[in-house]
Amino acid sequence: MAGTTATQPRALLALSLPALLIGVGASLLLLGVSTVAEALQKAVWERLPHALGIGGEPAWWTVLILVLAGVAVGLVVWKVPGHAGPDPATEGLVAPPMPAPVVPSLLLATVLTLAGGVSLGPENPITAVNIALAFALGRRFLPKVPGEAWVGLAAAGTIGALFGTPVAAALILSETMTGESGTPLWDRLFAPLVAAGAGALTTVVLAAPVLAVAVPGYPGFRLVDLVSGSVIALAACALGLVLVYAFPHVHAAFHRLPGPVAALVAGGAVLGVLGAIGGRITLFKGLSEMKTLTEHVSSHSTGGLLLIVVVKLAALLTAASCGFRGGRIFPSVFTGVAIGLLANRLVDDVPVSLAISAGVLGLLVAVTRQGWLSLFMAVTVVTDIKLLPLMCVVILPPWLLAVGRPPMLVKEG
Repeated sequence: MAGTTATQPRALLALSLPALLIGVGASLLLLGVSTVAEALQKAVWERLPHALGIGGEPAWWTVLILVLAGVAVGLVVWKVPGHAGPDPATEGLVAPPMPAPVVPSLLLATVLTLAGGVSLGPENPITAVNIALAFALGRRFLPKVPGEAWVGLAAAGTIGALFGTPVAAALILSETMTGESGTPLWDRLFAPLVAAGAGALTTVVLAAPVLAVAVPGYPGFRLVDLVSGSVIALAACALGLVLVYAFPHVHAAFHRLPGPVAALVAGGAVLGVLGAIGGRITLFKGLSEMKTLTEHVSSHSTGGLLLIVVVKLAALLTAASCGFRGGRIFPSVFTGVAIGLLANRLVDDVPVSLAISAGVLGLLVAVTRQGWLSLFMAVTVVTDIKLLPLMCVVILPPWLLAVGRPPMLVKEG
């Protein structure tokens, strides 16, 4: 094909072994951080209250733990060398590599954030850590390889590990990947897909993650589903855009406080109050919570589901603004699931799988502004491929609503 640069097999093979190693390493680091955070979470939220004779889920305990999480993360950001990396409000999922000495403080802040019940996921800090390590090691041992190659491999390996499939990495990187304009896309994706596959396989073998909720399958296409799916996705996208526009203002309010400890303690206090209002279901990153919510949705009234949606959105906005280290994708998926369950409750003729997919799709479009990721998660969360053609049409209204609007990021300076 004219204008296409031929890629030598030797060039593709040269990065295959590093890609495999990076993918496996990215998964092991993710699993290690998750294991430590989950152990600390159980100690703080289950074993300690039991040892102290505290029964039930008292609101004051929720507030106390979130405030203490703010103190702990604030002290890491303030005093630990590296200061837990740059302000997470200014960084997307794939960001330029940080200096390697920042890694220990960022990992510590991430573990404390996840264990403390903060409404953020591990995706952003773990991706940043893996990029920093791959970039530092790659530049040291293979200095002739361009730096952006290490960024792409680490990002792909981490995304594959996070979602348990290399497909997610391919879709996300296809939106962001750079390279020689004449090089075919598949050639540019070859090594990152090796890393993503290695990361995904490692996670699946060691942890068997399940990102889906148990709901009845989609019964089949009806013309009215285009309307109902689009309405739900538009409503979810509109809610997400409220967060997007409020984000810089809430961020500025927290950062007018004197230092990171004050900002994070204030944020922890707000999150504690929100958690006390919404209950334990509105805490943490949201993956296990969305399964619990789906399984026990009948125990929640319509007003209860609405409260969960509002509280989780407010918690995500607060946690992302005040300086806790974590990502916004996983709590957004939980909220999208809750929006879908609420829509199904309001109009039970809408299939629950369709409602959940549309809710996740619309909210992720607003929060991430990544179409492929939004489509992937919308179908993955209900594990029904029959919804994919419908979601490819349903995404158009929320995408048109979100296009041209600011992303959920704060500009530095």
